[in-house]
Amino acid sequence: MSMSETSLPKAYDPVGVERRWYAHWEESGYFAAGDKQERASYCIMIPPPNVTGTLHMGHAFQDTLMDALIRQRRMCGDHTLWQTGTDHAGIATQMVVERQLAAEGKSRHDLGRASFLERVWRWKEESGGSIVRQLRRLGASCDWQREAFTMDSHLSAAVQEVFIRLYQEGLIYRGSRLVNWDPVLHTAVSDLEVISEEEDGFLWHLRYPLADGSAMLVVATTRPETMLGDTAVAVHPDDARYQHLIGQQIRLPLAERLIPIIADDSVKMDFGSGCVKITPAHDFNDNEMGKRHNLPQINIFTNDAALNDQVPLPYRGLDRYVARKQIVADMDGLGLLEKVVPHRLMIPRGDRTKAVVEPYLTDQWFVRAAPLAEEAIRAVQDGRIRFVPDAWKKTYFEWMHHIQDWCISRQIWWGHRIPAWYGSDGTCFVAHNAEEARQQALAHYGREEPLQQDNDVLDTWFSSALWPFSTLGWPEQTPELHAFYPTAVLVTGFDIIFFWVARMIMMGLKFTGQVPFRTVYITGLVRDGEGHKMSKSKGNVLDPLDLIDGIDLESLVQKRTRDMMQPQLAQKIAAATRKEFPNGIPAFGTDALRFTMASLATQGRDIKFDLHRMEGYRNFCNKLWNASRFVLMNSEGQENGALPADAPLSVVDRWMLSRLQTLIATVDDALGKYRFDETASALYHFLWGEYCDWYLEWVKPRLYGQEVGITAAEQRTTRQTMLHVLEQALRLLHPLMPFITEELWQKVAPLSGQSGAVPSLMLASWPQSQPRWRDPELEGHIALVQEVVGTVRTLRSENNIPPGQRLSLLVAAEQGYLEQRFRPYQCLILPLARLEGWQPLTAEAPAGCVTAVLAQMKLYLPLADAIDPEAEHARLSKELLRLESELQRVRGKLANPAFLANAKAEVVAKEQQKEQEFAEKRQGVQDALQRMDELRRKS
Repeated sequence: MSMSETSLPKAYDPVGVERRWYAHWEESGYFAAGDKQERASYCIMIPPPNVTGTLHMGHAFQDTLMDALIRQRRMCGDHTLWQTGTDHAGIATQMVVERQLAAEGKSRHDLGRASFLERVWRWKEESGGSIVRQLRRLGASCDWQREAFTMDSHLSAAVQEVFIRLYQEGLIYRGSRLVNWDPVLHTAVSDLEVISEEEDGFLWHLRYPLADGSAMLVVATTRPETMLGDTAVAVHPDDARYQHLIGQQIRLPLAERLIPIIADDSVKMDFGSGCVKITPAHDFNDNEMGKRHNLPQINIFTNDAALNDQVPLPYRGLDRYVARKQIVADMDGLGLLEKVVPHRLMIPRGDRTKAVVEPYLTDQWFVRAAPLAEEAIRAVQDGRIRFVPDAWKKTYFEWMHHIQDWCISRQIWWGHRIPAWYGSDGTCFVAHNAEEARQQALAHYGREEPLQQDNDVLDTWFSSALWPFSTLGWPEQTPELHAFYPTAVLVTGFDIIFFWVARMIMMGLKFTGQVPFRTVYITGLVRDGEGHKMSKSKGNVLDPLDLIDGIDLESLVQKRTRDMMQPQLAQKIAAATRKEFPNGIPAFGTDALRFTMASLATQGRDIKFDLHRMEGYRNFCNKLWNASRFVLMNSEGQENGALPADAPLSVVDRWMLSRLQTLIATVDDALGKYRFDETASALYHFLWGEYCDWYLEWVKPRLYGQEVGITAAEQRTTRQTMLHVLEQALRLLHPLMPFITEELWQKVAPLSGQSGAVPSLMLASWPQSQPRWRDPELEGHIALVQEVVGTVRTLRSENNIPPGQRLSLLVAAEQGYLEQRFRPYQCLILPLARLEGWQPLTAEAPAGCVTAVLAQMKLYLPLADAIDPEAEHARLSKELLRLESELQRVRGKLANPAFLANAKAEVVAKEQQKEQEFAEKRQGVQDALQRMDELRRKS
């Protein structure tokens, strides 16, 4: 094979490489945890995505970081497990199947519970879990042989066991409490399933007469229909306007009930009239006040959010909003409507149905959370669990110190059915199965008693809270449980610290006596390039798979506007998409996406996902590919092998090996601190900058035999160094860019003598820093060389010197400094700075030089013979006029009040950035003109 040929194709094909290698890894069983032997264990639990879900940018972000950690620890020799699986997603999954039934003109009630559940299981087997397949495209090295589902039999057994034990200890109970109620789904929903956004509404000011008719109190409400459930009017105890009325009674209009006037410190005297209507059954704050004052709770709604039989006859059966209009009209007719004021307010809607959620008083199952929270708080306080970034533990403590009982029952069919059976008199029997419940009932009644199982299922978060130990076989004491629990780190978002993280900690400590994980790494949100949250209604959602494989424009428009109910919004989004992506989205490949995610992973901050940055990292893949082709071209068919410890290293070989040791230490430190951004930055700058742009350029003359007196042994040592450094760097890069590194390593490793019997890079050992190759002094010397070359290049660029024109450099410095720091490295400086030579400057610099000042030397570049000062002055003057015009145009726009008032913030920011860029360019041209003026005067 000639030096112009190589076994590596000319162009990098990410799609082909990625599919081929992932299939090989999985088929070879490389992701499996395997036998522990004497190795340290390292386990990460994937936050189980909904079985109905598809891969989004948040998944891609978090899963990239988890996979990087797992791949690195696997290469370190640890016994690793990345436990994967999906959540049964009770409400979401049931809605999918119910929509299918609705399209057939049926409901779940037509099928009955058993047949409906069979239908859900069939859907799950046929269509569920697409997100798991998508994870493979991301390169996720999960142990797929251990893939779990929260409704699997052994996980369900763990759920049942936890419920029964908590019930037996009095930590689970059934009671009547206020919950978030979705009137479309007819079930309680968690706070995380409620999306509260500000909307336009009204504030109705109603007059409530005192029972003796002597006066009226005015209350303000955004929900006048709830007045029929009022059981008090509250004022602040220090409000002088109403102190004399505390303890008196109001005659509640329309309902004609007497309700008391009470005093409570939570009332805001400066809001409205200072009088607040209290509806304990339909407002969470009112409910707490009602408990403090022992007020009755009157539920006025049905599960459809219509008014029930607790209200006067004319309003019974009315939908809440129909009732609202009628009540307002009736109050107005009675002269009891003082005024109506437009008002912006937060409206809670179910994230699935978009229906307004009602605080609703109903019988539910609850976990008594406070006793469980005590040890969970201590675990973070004493350092058994640490948050990264540390600031998030404050959020954790705030929630945990004010924890409320957890509503765990849901009025749906898909999920873990509550293991409770009821006798005809309502006696409850909690048991593992119907037979055990029958035996309990027999002991209780002394006779056979027909039992009915509770129809409710458990909140999805209940089974998710057990995920770290139920997936490892608990309640059985399995080898996996002993090997991998507690797990190493949990990677998750801040929005579920309470809903999931805290509950896993409580349950883990309660049922295993140990924390479920030692570190919680909290990620920010992935936002668009302007910092906006990605949402379908904004039309700014990016699909990770589209970024990996590419998508044409029309398919992208169709995807972004599909199922939109508002034609005008769809048209707007389609137009914006066509403007932003006129040619669609090109295929960037998985590695470019993963590296982008890692580079943006600054701790605790939301990230702005910028496609231009991703394009830069695709170029990084190409740069790495081309550099590897160069290395292979100059190594294949040559005598190479492992780099001997006593090899005769050149200066640049010693420098490159020293920089490699620094890189290894930097990457180890950064990954150990979960600084993925610092890891990516260090690898990028080493490979693109130090290895490709400096080292490979310096060794070309040696490889090509152009160096005077070079021997075959010295050439071989440089090839060995070049191969060794690339091979080790590929290992370091592998956790972030698994595919391209595997493809290149398979070619490079055999030549470097490093592959041995290792069949895959993902099984190769993690690089260890070698002290014998560390040379900080040499690194400092070469840093000066790089500064000199960079400075000369800048001087050439600023003065428009053609690249091919060779110049001489004058250097002013102390003689000893020159002899130690400059002369020994002149062979490295001259070629890369495109200089024909240099001379020490012992007298005043000649006319026509441009100057640069470094720490202990001055550089002078004579230009008198290199350029025509008059022609260059004319060119620069023309460029200055152009920049002045552009700057004037931008400043005129920014000075226009209409533009500032109407333009979006990001548009204004772009114009401000343009202003800064034009101003900087103008300054640069003005500086160059000044230099030309000096040259003209001296010439």
